[in-house]
Amino acid sequence: MGFSAVVLESDPKLAQSLAGGLSSHFKSVHLARSRDELRERVAGSRPAVVILDMEYSRLTDVLTDVRNLHHDFPSLPIVCTYRIPDDELWIAALEAGASDVCPADDVQNVLSSALRSVALAKCAVA
Repeated sequence: MGFSAVVLESDPKLAQSLAGGLSSHFKSVHLARSRDELRERVAGSRPAVVILDMEYSRLTDVLTDVRNLHHDFPSLPIVCTYRIPDDELWIAALEAGASDVCPADDVQNVLSSALRSVALAKCAVA
C-alpha cells in the first residue's frame, strides 16, 4: 500500500510496536512526539490515517485535537487508542470525529481498524 500513517503514542514501546505492525501495510509510518509535531506531520505529509493515543495528554486536549483534525481534514481517518477502558471516553472520541477506538496494545486490532478506516474513507471520497 502506498499510503502513510502518523502515530502519536505516549508509551515509546507501544509506539514502536504499532509502527512495526503498521509498516507492513503502509509505505511509511511517522512517529510524532508531540501534539504540535502530529499536526505538522498531518499537514505536511497528508497521511492516510492517524493513530492517536487518547492518554497522551489531558482528555480535553485529546478531544480538541480529534475535533480539529476531523474538521480540518474531514476525510482523514483517526483511530484512537487507549490503555484504560472507559466507555464514556470512547463515546466522546467517536462523537469528536474518531473513526474507531482500539486498545493500544492490540496491534492487530489497530491495524485492522486503520486499514478498514482508510478503505471506507476512500469509498466516501469516490
